[in-house]
Amino acid sequence: MSGAQPGPLAPGAEDLKIINLARSARARVAAAEGAAVRDETGRTYAAAAVALPSLKLSALHLAVAMAVSSGATSLEAAAVVSDGQQPDPDDLAAVRELGPAAVVFHAAPDGTVRAILRP
Repeated sequence: MSGAQPGPLAPGAEDLKIINLARSARARVAAAEGAAVRDETGRTYAAAAVALPSLKLSALHLAVAMAVSSGATSLEAAAVVSDGQQPDPDDLAAVRELGPAAVVFHAAPDGTVRAILRP
């Protein structure tokens, strides 16, 4: 996996949609992070991190799981919104398993894109 791509590479309209979905999922339940993914048909799945005593799931793991459980066979893109400096490597691995060529957008809670991660 390569790191952030500098320069004119910017999210398109569909990418901004999943960033906004991730922001909304995070804000709705005041979670530490929110995420959204887009599958091969353009369907989107958004999730917030789950932190229960008996169950802990990152937002991106949950969004990927929702896509898989809905029949998605690949991912085109993913977005994660958090206060963190970078996405968790385990989260990126979940995205890459279903979407080896998927672009991952890491954004701050205000929607500012911090990094665009490409395979």
